Amino acid sequence: MIRRAMILAAALWAAAAVAHGPAQAAEAAKVLFGAKPAPADLASRAIGFYSRGCLAGAVAMPVVGPHWQAMRLSRNRNWGHPALIAFLRDLATQAAARDGWPGLLIGDMSQPRGGPMLTGHASHQVGLDADIWLTPMPGRVLSARERENMAPVPLTEPGPHEVDPAVWSEAHLRLIRRAASDPRVERIFVAPGIKKKLCETATGARGWLSKVRPYWGHNYHMHVRLGCPPGAAGCRGQSAPPKGDGCGKELAWWYTAEPYRPAKPGGKKPRPITLADLPDACRAVLAAPARPGALTARQALAE
Repeated sequence: MIRRAMILAAALWAAAAVAHGPAQAAEAAKVLFGAKPAPADLASRAIGFYSRGCLAGAVAMPVVGPHWQAMRLSRNRNWGHPALIAFLRDLATQAAARDGWPGLLIGDMSQPRGGPMLTGHASHQVGLDADIWLTPMPGRVLSARERENMAPVPLTEPGPHEVDPAVWSEAHLRLIRRAASDPRVERIFVAPGIKKKLCETATGARGWLSKVRPYWGHNYHMHVRLGCPPGAAGCRGQSAPPKGDGCGKELAWWYTAEPYRPAKPGGKKPRPITLADLPDACRAVLAAPARPGALTARQALAE
């Protein structure tokens, strides 16, 4: 009797999965991935592209480390590919030892299974992106409330503005240069004013500046993006940035009116990304059981 009941239950589950397959594929992927509080119990793998993919076997960045602290824990976005975790640990340690930067305040990385997010980013989907605040870490462990409410210090106003000289320091330059000089890094996005300041003050070899790309927002943090890890099948990276330091016409464009013109009224809004839009492997990531013992960011801090 028990065996028959188990067989019947399994059959019903399979039938339900098949029935819901097409409906799930058409549902907004941000809803599906945003509902997963824990990583898939799979081997670590970055799948797809930064703005259209997912993350198998995510690893949590510890919420407190010798030279870093994770912020905005309620978002549960302190997850990444092991390559990203290793990079952040290395950057935090080296910047503290050599660059006069006391520690990293780490913002959004990825969700436990990557994928599109309910709010905020278009990218950060494959576990290879991280937002690092350009506010030095305080010399104490922040409480959960402070991590939610502490405001980052902007270095410039959004748009075509200069860096605030009262906030900027040589340590900012050294931190960004160290991150951009790492061969694992593909790009770093910052506000135009930050890029302009780097162009004006960087000395010596300037090849690393090509990786630092001006972009909308990013006036209080740098968005670091790693390339696909070696041998990562199914991970799609970007082409290399243009040659040169990016301090000429590329930067000058951000100081014209063109980047800030409002969108034409009546334009169509892009439709939400669905599960069907993502690589097929993302269905398995979404359906996989949760890794046993995995803690959300808030739970980890409570430990």
